[in-house]
Amino acid sequence: VQLQASGGGLVQPGGSLRLSCAASGSIFSIKIVGWYRQAPGTKRELVASITTGGSTNYADSVKGRFTISRDNAKNTVYLRMNSLKPEDTAVYYCNVVYFGGESSWGQGTQVTVSS
Repeated sequence: VQLQASGGGLVQPGGSLRLSCAASGSIFSIKIVGWYRQAPGTKRELVASITTGGSTNYADSVKGRFTISRDNAKNTVYLRMNSLKPEDTAVYYCNVVYFGGESSWGQGTQVTVSS
């Protein structure tokens, strides 16, 4: 599966962005799609994930502000980010976990929240 992440950019505090993760290839083998982020000097952390069954999971720091969703027709998973804070600044990565247990990463997309 190839993953193409997009939608990052520079936004002011309180603003919104929508990230997209488009998948191509053997998408039927995907069990979970997740968004991770990594700020300079920190470990990569899970932001949100969604399973093939539609179950979602969020990091406590983004609950109520971020929403993960998917468009099966477009083979795309979205991360809607509202009420952005400077601490949300990071490189965001798309990740998929396959039913066989392996995983793949997409390239990162930079999100910068600054006035």
